[in-house]
Amino acid sequence: MRIVPLVLAQFVFVFLISACSNINNFADSTDDQIVFMAGYKPQANLPFVVAYMAKEKGFFKDENLDVEILHANTGEHLQMLMVGEVDYTTAAAESVLKRRANSDPEIPIVALALFGQKSQQSYVALEESNVKSPKDWEGKTFGYKISVPPNYLAILDANQVNRNQINEVRVGFDPRVLTEGKVDVLAVFKSNEPNTLRKLGFEIVEWSSDDYGIPGMGLTYIATQDTVDSKKDVTRRFLAATIKSLHYVIDNPEEALEVVMQYAPNANREHQKFMLATEIRDSAGPVTELYGLGSMGDNQWKTLYDQLLYHKALDGPFDYTTAFTNEFLEEIYQNTKFK
Repeated sequence: MRIVPLVLAQFVFVFLISACSNINNFADSTDDQIVFMAGYKPQANLPFVVAYMAKEKGFFKDENLDVEILHANTGEHLQMLMVGEVDYTTAAAESVLKRRANSDPEIPIVALALFGQKSQQSYVALEESNVKSPKDWEGKTFGYKISVPPNYLAILDANQVNRNQINEVRVGFDPRVLTEGKVDVLAVFKSNEPNTLRKLGFEIVEWSSDDYGIPGMGLTYIATQDTVDSKKDVTRRFLAATIKSLHYVIDNPEEALEVVMQYAPNANREHQKFMLATEIRDSAGPVTELYGLGSMGDNQWKTLYDQLLYHKALDGPFDYTTAFTNEFLEEIYQNTKFK
């Protein structure tokens, strides 16, 4: 009679150990849940497409990540990142430097990967206007979206253009201000509005800061400094999946375009194709040849930082190297062969 309680106790002990083991195994197999928010509506911006494809091809799943993809409407992605509702989002490199210098130091942001090895902005005029060079901008009206772009100022410097002879006006995001004659020269996103203007039936002349030896940088993936410091493994896995996806998108642009159209079913397919092709073209450069797609060079950031500082686009000097990190991509490329 005394043996039964002992046997029962042993059975209960074994059951509890087994149950705890199963719970731990279940926890280990559960994917980490993260939120990625693209900085605009669904479209073929390369860092957006890379996230779409990482989800659709199972690259996130391979890294034990359950990723929710959201889209911003009015720039709320940065605010949501700051308050912790979003883990990773997109931002132009120029914006990263401005926010690192100007924003609350308690919530600094960090660039994790660079998708645009050249500036995403260019400058256009109607071909019929006979504006053939930046020197011809003198005496004309220049339209910019939100603030005067520093690489516009760099183009003026490179071509000895007298800025005082240009009427600079804020015009927002509708490129028809150019076709309606409200401005003579317009700042545009080169993977977007140039094609839009041509589809409206207008031939254009286009200038890029890269044409004048002025290095530029485009869109990045960003996270808060706290995420970089406290979620290193998740961040590494997120980037491993998206860098794998980046290579896949570049090798399979038509398949990637099909996925874009699933996310943006009402978008014009040909325009999305133009956007994706333009951004794929600008995703490669001297730095990526050395270190791999998505990589960033210290000299790239320093050149952009110096340009912004020179044109007073920053509140003041700071350590620009705090605005980006290569630690994750370096580890990923050391451990993975993508070709």
